[in-house]
Amino acid sequence: MNLKDFYYDLPQDRIAQTPLSDRSSSKLMVLGRKNNTIEHKHFSDILDYINEGDCLVVNNTRVIPARLFGVKEETGAHIEFLLLKRLTDTNWTAMAKPGKRAKVGSIITFGDGELKCRVEKDLEDGLKEISFIYEGIFEEVLDKLGQMPLPPYITEKLDDGERYQTVYSKHRGSAAAPTAGLHFTPELLEKIEAKGAKIAYLTLHVGIGTFRPVKVENILDHKMHSEFYMLDEENCSIINETKKNGGRIISVGTTSTRTLETIADENGVLKPSSGWTDIFIYPGYRFKIVDALITNFHLPESTLLMLVSAFYDREEILKAYNEAVESNYRFFSFGDAMFIQ
Repeated sequence: MNLKDFYYDLPQDRIAQTPLSDRSSSKLMVLGRKNNTIEHKHFSDILDYINEGDCLVVNNTRVIPARLFGVKEETGAHIEFLLLKRLTDTNWTAMAKPGKRAKVGSIITFGDGELKCRVEKDLEDGLKEISFIYEGIFEEVLDKLGQMPLPPYITEKLDDGERYQTVYSKHRGSAAAPTAGLHFTPELLEKIEAKGAKIAYLTLHVGIGTFRPVKVENILDHKMHSEFYMLDEENCSIINETKKNGGRIISVGTTSTRTLETIADENGVLKPSSGWTDIFIYPGYRFKIVDALITNFHLPESTLLMLVSAFYDREEILKAYNEAVESNYRFFSFGDAMFIQ
């Protein structure tokens, strides 16, 4: 299966640069897998498609201000870091830009010297292992000096950092938001529960996969980077009971989907667990637990588009994407949504 099989033409002006004032007012494209149907709605209409007894599974990760701008002590060169994975209390895996300036042994200072790091190792794919030197609580220092790590295709300034967080974000650790969840408001979630549906929470800290494109022609040669996930006993039971009672598991986002499919056994049963997943879902994959999917519109030739194509059908997805382009849908992180059932 070739990378070009997942290409579609996207005009630059279709990429959403800022979030809408009302989270739930974005467009919603509803795809029916049974009869290959397409409906055009608004996200608040998602309520009409969620039934009593269903379970909405959301990712409650919280984005950290993972982008740091520093100065190399020896030369005064400016270096940008994007924190991706915490290894110990002080050590992280990070992307460095420009990487050639961040040589092993270099000391980089951030702010007025409240935070420093030392480049410890060169890792695969141009990544670095860095160790931080600071006083006090690291999270507080990072909140002061770090910036929200918006994807590179967003060039507008974000006035309110909370708009790149879901309203149910809880566990800090992501380098990017689980963007399908950005459309939900507390009021909409209350209406979903009032209708008799359950809401279950899991955590997957989004990492480098969001920022790295697929570079191989044969997608089977692509290597996914691992991301940390957690599912506790209470939420695990909610999902299992829903499945047992015949309700649908509606996954909010590709991150929730990858976590559920990592944990589920061949019978679609979950156990409380935590760990690292590098699951790569592409056409031909047999889903074990997810029955319906809420997701945003993804980049051409991305692993996220491949996952969505696996859940439905590659040709039907590309047909829907082309219709979305023609219908002036907004794409990517701050863009519109799709519901596949």
